[in-house]
Amino acid sequence: MKRHCLALDLKDDPALIAAYEKYHSDVWPEILDSLRDSGIVHMEIYRISNRLFMIMEVNDDFSFEKKAQMDTENSRVQDWEDLMWDYQQALPIAKPGEKWLLMEKIFDFNA
Repeated sequence: MKRHCLALDLKDDPALIAAYEKYHSDVWPEILDSLRDSGIVHMEIYRISNRLFMIMEVNDDFSFEKKAQMDTENSRVQDWEDLMWDYQQALPIAKPGEKWLLMEKIFDFNA
């Protein structure tokens, strides 16, 4: 099992943030199927202000390239992504077309 952490911003508008959270309280079943089929076994999204932080735990079959290809071929995922982009905005350091950016782990503590 491997863990990936990613970040993205939301548009800084309380109504849009509330709508985004509402969508995530009842994610479309096809989206959950897509996550599962790509090799994601656990996902959490946290928010502070308009900054999002995603933690993904994936199996050995997962790759970002495979997930991107699967998403491109799935019209329902494309519909979801288009809808979510109404609420999301790229991080200031993102390249054109980039959404969620992979974070680098800089500290690890085990007791």
